[in-house]
Amino acid sequence: MEEIRTRLAPSPTGLLHVGNARAGIFNFLFAKKSGGKFILRIEDTDIERSKPEYEEDAKAAMRWLGLNWDEFYRQSDRKEIYSHHIKKLLENGSAYVSDVIRFKNPGRIVKFYDIIRGNIETDTKDLGDFVIAKDEKTPLYHLAAVIDDFEMKISHIIRGEDHISNTPRQILIQEALRCPTPKYAHLPLILGSDRSKLSKRHGAEALSEYKKLGYLPEAMFNFLALLGWHPEDDREIFTKEELIEQFSLERVQKGGAIFDKRKLDWISREYIKKLDGKDFIEKLKPFIPEEWRNKNLSGAARLFQDRISKLSDFTTEAKFIFELGDYDPALLIWKNASREDTKKRLEKAFELIFSSGDVMAYAKKEGMGEVLWPLRVSLSGLKNSPGPIEIMEVLGKEESLKRIRHAISKL
Repeated sequence: MEEIRTRLAPSPTGLLHVGNARAGIFNFLFAKKSGGKFILRIEDTDIERSKPEYEEDAKAAMRWLGLNWDEFYRQSDRKEIYSHHIKKLLENGSAYVSDVIRFKNPGRIVKFYDIIRGNIETDTKDLGDFVIAKDEKTPLYHLAAVIDDFEMKISHIIRGEDHISNTPRQILIQEALRCPTPKYAHLPLILGSDRSKLSKRHGAEALSEYKKLGYLPEAMFNFLALLGWHPEDDREIFTKEELIEQFSLERVQKGGAIFDKRKLDWISREYIKKLDGKDFIEKLKPFIPEEWRNKNLSGAARLFQDRISKLSDFTTEAKFIFELGDYDPALLIWKNASREDTKKRLEKAFELIFSSGDVMAYAKKEGMGEVLWPLRVSLSGLKNSPGPIEIMEVLGKEESLKRIRHAISKL
């Protein structure tokens, strides 16, 4: 039985984006389901634009996602291999030298079967004799990809649909080199919310940006796996192992996949909720100021763990726990309540909290909004925040009274 071997082949000419990452995930899942191999190949034939820092970014992004590769190759290390195959094409008459090396296009119809899209055929005569190398040691994209796929025994090429137009050229080169043709599966484009091709204007596109924002890698893996593939049921939360078990190319859609940030946030929130409390705090630490670490961090973490979609949200959402900002005294006043009544109710709440009395009983008698709104604002300084009782549990009695006293002074 044929060994399943797939590859992700990014060019190090920019940061690894979500389209590459999604392709990597699909290749990884397909290979691992079959007990096969997943290969990372850096396609750096564009010498002028390729940079080592982009290669490192691609590796770091893949490690972050948990896309561990079984084999690694870099095209710039393989010049002798390419040279051998270029000479072979020149010798058998499939290529010739002009100012560069061109492939002698037979100009025929090329047919291939796409696992996702079915039969595809292209008339190649309009392509002319296309350039495949600058010289005998410098192949261009199409030739290098074909040689590498052959040498690395790639069984399935799973890539974006924008590569469909590249496939006929590559099949012609495969035939000229007498290489077997791998099986193809072209994935749907990733679209923005307006159904145009995903770009930076739709938000962060580089995978590293999502890491910086504090999305959990497990959540990002889960979300990207659902971009164009769907399971047999309506489940949306999967472990990597469950995705490996359920994945199949037959359940990949043809139409574009919408990058829905709200769905990403929902999935990420579900993963954050499931974290162990100590683990959550450890993951928060890179996102918070150093001085927060010894001030109510565990209490604030408990308060906000179910309320945030990414770790960086904690910095803004929980800031008031660690430092109360200035706020307009008018924010303390509930709807049509007077300034005077608001002050009296805060003073009464202060007395009850100081003497460990029942603030909720007082609020039920006086009016929940009339009592709890100014109390909550006095503790948080915000229009929107968790409830006052929850906040006081985190702040403690002394800090809570200090903030209420400050609010009273503002009225």
